[in-house]
Amino acid sequence: MIKVYGFPNSRSLRITWLLEELGLDYAYQLIDFSKGDNRSPAFLAINPCGKVPVIEDDALVMFESAAIVSYLADKYSDSTLIPVGGSTQRGLFEQWSYFAACELEQPLWTIGKHKFALPADQRVKEIFPTAAWEFQKALALLSQGLGDQEYMLGDQFSAVDILIAHTLNWGVKFGQPVEQDNLNAYLKRVISRPAMAKALARETAALQG
Repeated sequence: MIKVYGFPNSRSLRITWLLEELGLDYAYQLIDFSKGDNRSPAFLAINPCGKVPVIEDDALVMFESAAIVSYLADKYSDSTLIPVGGSTQRGLFEQWSYFAACELEQPLWTIGKHKFALPADQRVKEIFPTAAWEFQKALALLSQGLGDQEYMLGDQFSAVDILIAHTLNWGVKFGQPVEQDNLNAYLKRVISRPAMAKALARETAALQG
C-alpha cells in the first residue's frame, strides 16, 4: 500500500487528491509541523529536506510533489490522468507541471518563507511586492495558456490540473488577486471535484485526531 506523509493545506494535498482521483487505497501519516515532526530524526531519515509530501511505494521513497504526481499517474492510471510518454500532450503536461512548480508557485513560496517558514532574522518583508508582481506575471501567462479550454490539456481533466489548481488556490488564500475570468472559472471547476474534498477531509481528520 502507498504511504503518504503529509500535513493539511500543504503540497501533500496534491498527492492525496490524485490518489483519490485514482481510487487507490493509501495510508496517511500526519507530519505535524507545529510539533516539530518534520525535524525529527525519524522523518529526516526519510526526507532530509524536512518537507512534505513524501511517499513510500514498495521500496521507493520519493519527495517533490510534481515528480510524485507524474510517477503515480504513470504507474496507476490508464492514461486518462497523464498522457502517453513521447506524445504532444505529454510534452504539454510536463510543460505545465514545471510551470506550476517553477513559475506559479515560486513567488507564493517566497511570500510564505518570508512570512513564517524562515527563521525570523532571515525574513525580508520588502520582498513581498516583488513576489506579488511575479505571481501576477505568472497568472497572465497561465491565463493565455488556458485560453477558453476547460482544462490545461483541453477538454479532459488530467493530473496537471491538480498542480495548477492547488497552486492557484494557494494564491487566493494568500490574498493574491486573480482577475482573469477564465482562471477563476477554471479554479472553481477543478477544486469542486469530489476527490479533492475527500482528500482534504482525510488530511484534516488526521490533524484533528
